[in-house]
Amino acid sequence: MDYLKAFLVGGALCLIGQILIDKTMLSPARILVSYVVIGVLLSALKVYQPLVDFAGAGATTPLTGFGHCLAKGVKEAVDEDGLVGIFIGGLKAAAGGITAAIVSGLVASLVFRAKNKS
Repeated sequence: MDYLKAFLVGGALCLIGQILIDKTMLSPARILVSYVVIGVLLSALKVYQPLVDFAGAGATTPLTGFGHCLAKGVKEAVDEDGLVGIFIGGLKAAAGGITAAIVSGLVASLVFRAKNKS
């Protein structure tokens, strides 16, 4: 049942993103940034955590989950470190994911060679 919940919630988030790409003049980059910001806002409104509790990876894997992770990290760091937590909390919370993305990109660039389109 957990897999079905994750599939439905994650699929719905991706479907919304695809509809935005197909039906609006927004660039994919703006949509991706909007997803992160929406994740932060929903987290601040305490709406996203119940969705994470319900869907698990279906809510944490899309970019809205990254925004939620940033907001959660900032909140925890502000509680522990005060005002300085605003600057370090998001990076501390998302460090593992950011590092994995950088290392994966490096490995891919070493394994594969770029080709011209023409």
